[in-house]
Amino acid sequence: MNWKEETELRVAKGVDFFKQGYNCSQSVTLAFADWYDVPEGLMARISASFGGGIGRMRETCGTASGIFMLAGLQVATEYPDKEVKAKNYAVVQRLAEDFRSVTGSIVCRELLNGYIKDVNTNPTPDERTDEYYKKRPCVRMVEIAIRTYMKYLQEIS
Repeated sequence: MNWKEETELRVAKGVDFFKQGYNCSQSVTLAFADWYDVPEGLMARISASFGGGIGRMRETCGTASGIFMLAGLQVATEYPDKEVKAKNYAVVQRLAEDFRSVTGSIVCRELLNGYIKDVNTNPTPDERTDEYYKKRPCVRMVEIAIRTYMKYLQEIS
């Protein structure tokens, strides 16, 4: 596999999903739906609640939550297993640190700070306009999250 090409393909898919109106978490997870053989509709529903920093509460960045969900598909089991759980948590912590090392945070409101004056938690999403995309770092966060996850996948392959 050509990891560089595959990474660029996944990044382009994620950005396209975001620009179609999917939230940040959905955009990241949908970019890997085919990778894990998960139907796009199911992937979109599973990750729907994590956009906007979990339900637009501006907590953990939706793109980070997206790669954490993907880690569950990569390193988990259907049954309780202490060793697998520990391995999954280690992967999530590593992904969080890798993401944080590029962005400075994994917290939505902190990532939005400086871009938006009023970082509100109103559950109604903002309209997706050209101005929306200009005043938010979300497309960049989608890219960073996908690149972070692809780097991890390459390292374990």
